[in-house]
Amino acid sequence: MNSPISILIVEDEFLVRMDIVDQLQELGFTVFEAINADEALAFLSLHPEIRVIFTDIDMPGSMDGLKLARAVRDRWPPIKIIVTSGHRSVTDLDMPSGSRFFAKPYKAAEVARSATEMVS
Repeated sequence: MNSPISILIVEDEFLVRMDIVDQLQELGFTVFEAINADEALAFLSLHPEIRVIFTDIDMPGSMDGLKLARAVRDRWPPIKIIVTSGHRSVTDLDMPSGSRFFAKPYKAAEVARSATEMVS
């Protein structure tokens, strides 16, 4: 990577979030963290360098990860979106165009590869 890709991880489960954050940082990403969609939207407003969001679907707050994905697509169209869930299976029709889905448990290297491909 030339300059690190900035990615926002949106995950309410602390240990899951900590694990993917650590692994992506080791792979050279600049990583931001949010525990829910409201916090994620605030981060995106403050950090225009964020190029990818990686969000869980099921989380507390005013919206789930799919609604967050649609909000991000509407407000920040250039940001790439990766969605994950351990409880739901989704189709391309459930997500904004161009986004990707990973079922839990996922491999951080696969998430990193997808994020890199999406911003290239």
